[in-house]
Amino acid sequence: MAGFALTNVYNNFLTTYAPKSTRYDNHKRGELKSIYESIVKQSKESPLFLIDYGSETTNYAVNMKENARELSNVISSLSSEDTRSVLDKKTAYSSNEDVITAKYIGDTNDAIDPDNVPSFEVEVSRLASSQVNLGKFLQNTEMGLSPDTYSFDIEINDTDYEFQFNVEEGDTNKDMQEKLSRLINRSNIGVIASVEVDGDERSALRLESNSTGEQPDGRSLFTVSDANTSKTSGAVEYFGLSEITSPSANAVFKLNGTEHSAYSNSFTIDRAYEVTLKGVTDEDSPVTVGLKPDVESLIGNISGLVRGYNDFIRRAAEYTEAYGKSTKFDTEMRSLQNSYRNELDAVGLSFNEDGTMDVDKNLLALSANEGDPHDTLKAVTGFTNSLVNKASQISLNPMEYTHRVVVEYKNPGKNFPNPYITSMYSGMMFNGYC
Repeated sequence: MAGFALTNVYNNFLTTYAPKSTRYDNHKRGELKSIYESIVKQSKESPLFLIDYGSETTNYAVNMKENARELSNVISSLSSEDTRSVLDKKTAYSSNEDVITAKYIGDTNDAIDPDNVPSFEVEVSRLASSQVNLGKFLQNTEMGLSPDTYSFDIEINDTDYEFQFNVEEGDTNKDMQEKLSRLINRSNIGVIASVEVDGDERSALRLESNSTGEQPDGRSLFTVSDANTSKTSGAVEYFGLSEITSPSANAVFKLNGTEHSAYSNSFTIDRAYEVTLKGVTDEDSPVTVGLKPDVESLIGNISGLVRGYNDFIRRAAEYTEAYGKSTKFDTEMRSLQNSYRNELDAVGLSFNEDGTMDVDKNLLALSANEGDPHDTLKAVTGFTNSLVNKASQISLNPMEYTHRVVVEYKNPGKNFPNPYITSMYSGMMFNGYC
């Protein structure tokens, strides 16, 4: 019975918190070892406390831990792997996103100087296209096939798929075209079927491949035939399904004046950019793909940091107000804010009465343009690092922010680490992301 109850508790814990984990919750072995060592180090000198393990305290500790973790993930998403600076994020841009969109996929360990990552001039003369077989336009209310069981084959990627259907008395061309469209689409073989209409009286079955580009051997992407089918033949010719009305084609484009082709409209350039072609460029009007200037990138990243920070502050305020037994978090955050208030205000970041922040993007851009952003906006880096440290502190020991009564202080410098009391120190279960 006890085992059943424990299983329910554990499953409830997983379903409540595990789905929230992100790729930033995955850690290297060295990082996990560092977390463990931090817990042991703090528990070595930590006084002995009496803690209220009531539901209010438990909920407060868990919520504060999760809130701090989400702030850490926001900062991680805005910075590179080797630094927590929001000024180092690389962001790709396209000078004409109606024609080309771009995403930077280069190694985050590359030099952060945008000049070290090349830009490209792209001219698009043709988009990659799929194969289309448009059948005959037939009268909607008529039917030229005799009642029987018919079948035909669609060959795609060297695999044959047979489709069987029945024609009954009273069936019409439109009925059968819609029936075949549903039959093919449900099979999910890489061909999309639809019914095209010509006015109110005629319609045709249209088949289009999911994939684009030309086959290396010149074959079509798919073929439709009933020459060797198992049931009655004749449906392919009657509906006109075998004729290719629009063959597939490769995308044709130039990179810095050199012509290239691709099977798809999405591809990578120099292992640095993932681009998607959406249209054809005008003559002598290439699209530039590169990294955004530093000012554009850092304003976007700092704005993202402020949004994440404001969410962190608002949620923590709700949790603290509901708990109502400790002011430690408020006191520490006020102290952190006061340490950076003047410097941040000078570059366009100001604190409100409730602890949240506002961004003056014009002043922020002006400050960044005065010189090297890493120098003119060093207060932002310092503030970010302080937030990372505070989030780590809360995540490691959220019980520190609950109401506790000191029972005994340890003799400073005379203690030994005890690896078996980490759970006593944290008051928490280890979850899926530690």
